[in-house]
Amino acid sequence: MRMSDSVVIIPTYNEKENIENIIRAVFNLEKDFHILVIDDGSPDGTATIVHNLIRNEYADRLFIEERKGKLGLGTAYIHGFKWALAHSYEYIFEMDADFSHNPQDLPRLYEACAGEGFDVSIGSRYSTGVNVVNWPMGRVLMSYFASKYVQFITGMDIHDTTAGFVCYRRKVLETMDLDRIKFKGYAFQIEMKYTALVLGFKIKEVSVIFVNRQLGTSKMSSRIFGEAFFGVINLRWRKLTGKIKPKSKLKTSTRP
Repeated sequence: MRMSDSVVIIPTYNEKENIENIIRAVFNLEKDFHILVIDDGSPDGTATIVHNLIRNEYADRLFIEERKGKLGLGTAYIHGFKWALAHSYEYIFEMDADFSHNPQDLPRLYEACAGEGFDVSIGSRYSTGVNVVNWPMGRVLMSYFASKYVQFITGMDIHDTTAGFVCYRRKVLETMDLDRIKFKGYAFQIEMKYTALVLGFKIKEVSVIFVNRQLGTSKMSSRIFGEAFFGVINLRWRKLTGKIKPKSKLKTSTRP
């Protein structure tokens, strides 16, 4: 296996229009990243495209885990985090498949952790204003004020609390009890950041430009938004009652 200290986790469901291009874009970067695709049984053949790329070109740095059916964004990332920890990566990234997150920003997130010493770096749409392209105004306002609401309820000093473009140091994910992360939709992103802060980790927001997907279909729904709205109150309560705490035993594994 070709060695890298970093793996980019990309969850997919019906991303055949984007998946090959996003994989090639990451592998064309100067820094060497590995990619783990978590596919939730895409009926459009997304997994087949990834398997072909593994077989023909990228056997040493492209990997796929397939799950049966749509099980939720949060559970996909938890699955990917556990895989990454078992394979001894030091820096573990979250990124969408649809180019809303620019692969060119991956080295900047990496530098914030590997070079500047932060434990978590966030590709932030709102740390220097509103850096969103081609989103309907209603969705921009919903996303922006959702982050403001989260800040108000939790006290987090993070402008983009729902961001899904993130780098975690290994020790953050080792310290968290990943089996106790409750939310499956975009509330998962809030829960991960809040848990990291409560456990004492240092977070940096790295300003990025978010571009709405050009191909494929958005997975956002009112149910996902509702989970985030009410879940924030639950998160605050869990902190106040001392239920957010590190794992009792840290488990480390080595790459085979």
